[in-house]
Amino acid sequence: MFNNWVSVLASVTTTIFVVAVLFRYWHGQRPYMLIWGIGLILFAIGTWTESYYAFLGWNDLVYRLWYLAGAILVAAWLGQGTVYLLFKRTWANALLLILTIASIYAAYRVFSAQLDPSLMAHGELSGKAIITPGVRVLSPFFNIYGTLMLVGGAIYSAWIFWRKRILLHRVVGNILIAAGALFPAFGGALQRIGVPYALYSTELLGVILIFIGFLRATHGDVGTKA
Repeated sequence: MFNNWVSVLASVTTTIFVVAVLFRYWHGQRPYMLIWGIGLILFAIGTWTESYYAFLGWNDLVYRLWYLAGAILVAAWLGQGTVYLLFKRTWANALLLILTIASIYAAYRVFSAQLDPSLMAHGELSGKAIITPGVRVLSPFFNIYGTLMLVGGAIYSAWIFWRKRILLHRVVGNILIAAGALFPAFGGALQRIGVPYALYSTELLGVILIFIGFLRATHGDVGTKA
């Protein structure tokens, strides 16, 4: 039961984070804020569907939403937000187009896949319920791209600010974002080797660190445009 409430707390925290990011976008009109907002909405869908499963059990639609949003898309869209922050607009737009097409394809594959919930461990969501070949192999491509962009971008930004000895609050913020982004990936790896409920706890810790890092890194940005 404790892990059920951990999932709910992660869901509530992520929802508050979504509101904060979209508020910043509304007042600053920065494209990377909008893409991060989309990524965080996907994160929230992932955690809320986990909460649904924890308390109410199996549901076909809820499972598919969880796998698409939480297991496949979230890291890539968060990473895409960092692409808009660091890359030239032409490259960022091109990568966004590719990601959008790939996301539509992933949605088609997930929602047309055959499921067998009896293959999952009791009380915990996992990709094992998908029995259609070629669906689960999509996840690593999205997650590797997203993790490289989000974590790599945060580390690069922290290094730039540190080297220039300016805006040191952004150094701290970006380090926290990088650390937080690694927690869910670490939890997913633990879950795959049989550590129960590791994903829920690491998601909560991860989103808290990213949220704090975001607030530190964007301190003073409200009302400015780029």
